[in-house]
Amino acid sequence: MTDAAAQRVLDTAAARGAQFADVRFETTRSERVEVRNGLVASLADATSSGYGVRALVDGSWGFAASDDPSDAALDATAARACAIARAGAAIARRRIGFPPPRAYVDAYATPMGRDPASVPLGERVALLLEAERDLHAASAIAVGRAWIDLWNAKKTLYSSSGSRIAQHIVQTGCGMEAMAVGGGDAQTRTFPGDAGLYQSGGWEIVEKANLRENARRIGEEAVALLTAPQCQSGVRDVVLGGSQVSLQIHESCGHPAELDRVMGWEANFSGTSFLEIEQLDRLRYGSPHVTIVIDNAMPLGMATCGYDDEGTKSGLSDVVRDGILVGYEMSNDTARAIGRESNGCVRAQSWAFAPMIRMCNLSLLPGNVAFEHLFDDVRDGLYMESNRSWSIDDRRLNFQFGCEIAWEIKNGKRGRMLKNPTYAGMTPQFWGSCDAVGDAASWFAWGTPNCGKGEPMQVGRTTQAAAPARFRNVAVGVGYE
Repeated sequence: MTDAAAQRVLDTAAARGAQFADVRFETTRSERVEVRNGLVASLADATSSGYGVRALVDGSWGFAASDDPSDAALDATAARACAIARAGAAIARRRIGFPPPRAYVDAYATPMGRDPASVPLGERVALLLEAERDLHAASAIAVGRAWIDLWNAKKTLYSSSGSRIAQHIVQTGCGMEAMAVGGGDAQTRTFPGDAGLYQSGGWEIVEKANLRENARRIGEEAVALLTAPQCQSGVRDVVLGGSQVSLQIHESCGHPAELDRVMGWEANFSGTSFLEIEQLDRLRYGSPHVTIVIDNAMPLGMATCGYDDEGTKSGLSDVVRDGILVGYEMSNDTARAIGRESNGCVRAQSWAFAPMIRMCNLSLLPGNVAFEHLFDDVRDGLYMESNRSWSIDDRRLNFQFGCEIAWEIKNGKRGRMLKNPTYAGMTPQFWGSCDAVGDAASWFAWGTPNCGKGEPMQVGRTTQAAAPARFRNVAVGVGYE
């Protein structure tokens, strides 16, 4: 698309009564290769191009999208966005729409080493086949899987206030999984973390995942879990691995800190939120060890970009500071409603979807305890890794999570392996029991490639960076009451 096409859209929107409009042109390529039990099970390569138009009429937003670049379609799409906005304004009890306060002319590109597009398909498949083969550490491995996902998006946002923002976002991910079956049981181990390694950047992300180097160990752990003792119920101290802390942040802070949920504008998939506006700057969310920040300019973050899809510049802001709730993930409209400015947390799955508040890069800042010393003063506890299941209520308060694997901690030392570990709690009490967070050396940018929200649903890619952390007196074990 050209500058002339964008100007046509903006002129048409203005002629149809829009006080503000923007248009986002986007081309996205997504690729996936997956091998399973020695065979290529999936080979997908898809490209999508189009544009989405937002129009603000009488304080109400309208959105329309098209993949037709003709002049007639540009005009019709802009007119449809205005008509939808006008229809909304006609029934609105109050006006909530505002144009962004600033305009930018800028460009951003994801830093990367080797462009994934330059890696031959044969090289990708060979890596996966070798790693998957080594997952089969014993005959009990019934299913081995290994995969690579690649995303490459080029988008340019134009606005009637003068923004012209071009971005090139590259995201890469890979992982593997072994399922062992035997003795009437089935156990799974996933690596890295619980979903794979997903970060912004190029082929170097796949290389540092070290799939081949860890495949045999992961297969052996899956087999060992078949005969490992069951994790027993009780109240114990718990050390969670970094990827599990990441999932905990995602579910018990990321979703409830979306300000549209807090305000009751959104409830799909994840419900509403217990982080009410009246509690801002007062609610003790966790212990003083817990500081959780939004950093949408963070290196390697899956939501890292120069600007969000409203044209707000990426930056750093707090959600929880020293255990106290101090902020939210916000859009321009929701931020203004509480007297603040947007912190750039608006995303759309693609050109075909309306932008909305999304969990972006949400990180638990590291502490000062080396990973191995998190165990030091644990007399009787558990170390858990890799999420296996999760359940949380529709206000994100009460939860129960299960992990793939655990090890006993006895007198500061990691001991025998246990299977089917779970832990449960209430969000503020659980984070309030955190008395140590791993140091910067153990802190890692764990990405989530498939966060769902909205109706119709949009899939977002987020990062919850975290280090392993220690929690005291946690309810653990299957069926704990």
